[in-house]
Amino acid sequence: MTAQWTKQEGNEGKLTITIPKEDVKVALDEAFKKVRKTLAPKGFRKGKLPRQIFNQMYGEASLYNDALDILLPKVYPAAIDEVGINPVASPNVDIEKIEADADWVISAIVTVKPEVKLGEYKGLKVDKADVEVSDEDVQHELAHLQSHQAELVLKEDAAAKGDTVVIDFDGYLDGEQFEGGKAENYSLELGSNSFIPGFEEQLEGKKAGENVSVNVTFPEDYQAEDLAGKAVEFKVAIHEVKTKEVPELDDELAKDIDNEVETLAELTEKVKARLTEDKATKAVQAKENQALGQAVENAEVDVPEVMIEQETEMLKKQFTQDIEAQGLTTELYFQFTGQTEEALNEQMATDAGGRVKTNLVLDAIAKAEGIEVTEEEVNEEVARLAEMYKMDVPTVRMALGDLTTVTEDLQIRKAVKFVVDNSVEA
Repeated sequence: MTAQWTKQEGNEGKLTITIPKEDVKVALDEAFKKVRKTLAPKGFRKGKLPRQIFNQMYGEASLYNDALDILLPKVYPAAIDEVGINPVASPNVDIEKIEADADWVISAIVTVKPEVKLGEYKGLKVDKADVEVSDEDVQHELAHLQSHQAELVLKEDAAAKGDTVVIDFDGYLDGEQFEGGKAENYSLELGSNSFIPGFEEQLEGKKAGENVSVNVTFPEDYQAEDLAGKAVEFKVAIHEVKTKEVPELDDELAKDIDNEVETLAELTEKVKARLTEDKATKAVQAKENQALGQAVENAEVDVPEVMIEQETEMLKKQFTQDIEAQGLTTELYFQFTGQTEEALNEQMATDAGGRVKTNLVLDAIAKAEGIEVTEEEVNEEVARLAEMYKMDVPTVRMALGDLTTVTEDLQIRKAVKFVVDNSVEA
């Protein structure tokens, strides 16, 4: 087999592969053996048709597609290695020459990993982060923890912002019920802004046992086109009104918040230590974001659209999994938030483009600086993953395959560290 690579415009090129007729013959023989098992023409038992008779009846050309299916998984990876390219998407294969007793020639239009022209990525200036934790920060966090210990208790008075109402609701458009607009015994915190704008405010001042007509207008960009910009009515039945009862912040509450402490003073010290650690972590993240943002902005790279599409699809899958893990469907999410699927997809495509470019730049930096990953580092990472997912190391190794992804991830992380370590605090 021989291969030739011809660079074309952008990140595409033409890969021409010549397959020797000897290899073609072997593939045709293998294809015939598979096909013969399914044939039972008159006068022959199933799977016993001789090759010569097959050729007379069906023609050897009838085996060409099956032979190609056998050859391509072998010759395409070999051709890639031979010409030294790095494809980022499935090839668009075309037949150049395919005939009996001759070399076959096929071609493929291939999108390859783009070249990155690095700009400045060392000595980048970043802001010095404030990692000091004030007494006010600690008190604010303690108040937050205190509020989490609050209990919802029934109240007879009218609902106010911050209260939770348990409601049934049923939506009507032009007097007709619309799909997805009905729920029973739904707990809604007033002021949470989790429903359509204007819905929650109309329940303030209402009491348990009341029936309320709530009139709202869906946003113009609402994901359900039949409801976008439409004025609707929700018939709401209020079953309960609950308010938060916050306990006093003392030693007893401190023990309820954290069973490892005995006093409020101990909890205060522990909270301060955690906030200090959190601030330090956020400072590192901020430094990384600043340094990487500059390194990426300084680089020049033409990101293939197909790479952005692949990353976008991955983000969509992750989003769907996260939503389902919360017990919601994407339809309910869009309905409750008022966000449109189109707007979310646009945002994901933008995020995907940034992520792809960042990884390409970091990969180029790793190559430029000779950053490598050792076998020991890979083993340590596999062990860390095994501990995280409560699995044994051999099982994790089997799931990860050849560990290429682990190696690439570690190389990217080391490239990030290199950029940050070589930045300068302003």
